[in-house]
Amino acid sequence: MTAPQSTLDADTSAPPPESHARRWSGLGVGFIVKLVLMAAVNAVGLLAIIAAFQAESWIVFGFALALLVIADVVYFTKKALPLKYLLPGLSFLLIFQVFIFLYTGYIAFTNYGSGHVGSQEQAVEAALAQGERRVEGSPSLPLAVVERGGELGFAVVLDGEIQAGTADEPLDSVGAAPASGAPTEVPGWNIVPRNNIISDKALQDQVVDLRVPVSDDPNDGSIRTRDGSSGAVYLSTMTWDPESQTISDSASGAVYTATDDGRFVSEDGTALPAGWTVNVGFANFVELFTNPAMLQPLAMVTGWTFAWAILSVAIPFGLGLVFALIFNDPRVRGQKVLRTLFILPYAFPAFMSALLFRGMFNAEFGVINDFFFGGAQIDWLGDPWLARFAVLFVNVWLTYPYYFLVCTGALQALPQDALEAASIDGAGKFRQLRSIILPLVLVSTAPLLISSFAFSFNNFTVIYMFNNGGPAIPGAPYALGNTDILISAIYDISGVSGGAADYGLASALSILVFIVVGVISAIAFRQTKKLEEYQ
Repeated sequence: MTAPQSTLDADTSAPPPESHARRWSGLGVGFIVKLVLMAAVNAVGLLAIIAAFQAESWIVFGFALALLVIADVVYFTKKALPLKYLLPGLSFLLIFQVFIFLYTGYIAFTNYGSGHVGSQEQAVEAALAQGERRVEGSPSLPLAVVERGGELGFAVVLDGEIQAGTADEPLDSVGAAPASGAPTEVPGWNIVPRNNIISDKALQDQVVDLRVPVSDDPNDGSIRTRDGSSGAVYLSTMTWDPESQTISDSASGAVYTATDDGRFVSEDGTALPAGWTVNVGFANFVELFTNPAMLQPLAMVTGWTFAWAILSVAIPFGLGLVFALIFNDPRVRGQKVLRTLFILPYAFPAFMSALLFRGMFNAEFGVINDFFFGGAQIDWLGDPWLARFAVLFVNVWLTYPYYFLVCTGALQALPQDALEAASIDGAGKFRQLRSIILPLVLVSTAPLLISSFAFSFNNFTVIYMFNNGGPAIPGAPYALGNTDILISAIYDISGVSGGAADYGLASALSILVFIVVGVISAIAFRQTKKLEEYQ
């Protein structure tokens, strides 16, 4: 007996029952992995957002928030499949390239550097701290050193209650005072044992240097301690008036007024050491071209940078091409062994090689003078031109194996029929080299030469590790040297190696270097198209 037609239609149209195992596999291990990865991404993103919010860095805050929202939308929707693959690469591009470039551009238009770090509020606090004196007749307050979230603070007994705070958070009531002595329990804080302070010199210095404001008004003074068990109110001889934007020194009677360039300056031109970051427009760019103290040294550095970049490409390329032509000749025996020996410098780390050559070129005990110049006292690192020759020699030794490998590959890829046809037509070896081999080799190596020029233009490692850009240019600011190139000059101006730092000026110079390298590379890439006529 057959079933009714309606029953058959129902049976065939109904989907088969799905087992529990299939439902679980439908959820997918990949989905679970995605949840775990996105949870980690959200955790890191939220930490960055919170840190930027606390630091009041609104650009970073907005950038991190937007990136996190986009990531969640892309990976938890089915309509953005291509972006699921593109977003990681785009994110790294935005973070490590675009954002850094934009932030560098922002710093280039500020006075950020030594004496101009942070906000005006922080500059006021620093100025008041410099003139601090203990308030005459102020009582010693029972004190305990406390800690919360890795940040040190003070808890003192004041006005019959326990008040605690940190350098960034003024004193605030946290509980009732004990019957006597310093607080032994502070709600919400961990008390740092006194024995730990006594036995740890670094911790002692932090405690002695710590200042906890009494209130939000910096003119009310701050709590300081000398022994970690008692504190007193210290008040600065400086008084801050936010309405008139002045700081008055009661000891000397001087009045320091806030200026547009982020400083407190008195009528006689004396400025307080602490300043703050402000927008200075194109002042940094103007200084690079108009400041006499900077103009001549930077002109020398710029000229040497172009010479360095050109010679660091032309000489190693020529040397590598010559060796490639020699060892590509089938008549040369032991080609594999010889090629291996010639590319050995390429296997050594550049910074280690630069340090080794620095010792070898030493005027007193270097092997260069001892073995090749009969022990003569040639000051390779002290004379400007000898130092330039030496560092260029080191860079050629490090880079020619790269061009040797590239040119060898280009020569082996040449069409042999073209060379055979030229030989049949009577072209000699030199004519083949000039008219066929070199143009075809340049077609394949020109992009590499352009990128190598950009790399050499910013080759900081060899310059810094060999002799730190020395010898020094007499009278030059920021310790600029005769073998400094623009990138190492930026390093010196930034103050990372010590001395005064001017991040705004260094950023402005970085922007100019970027523009110069970009323009030269663009022009060179356009010119390389002419070589394609030989293909």
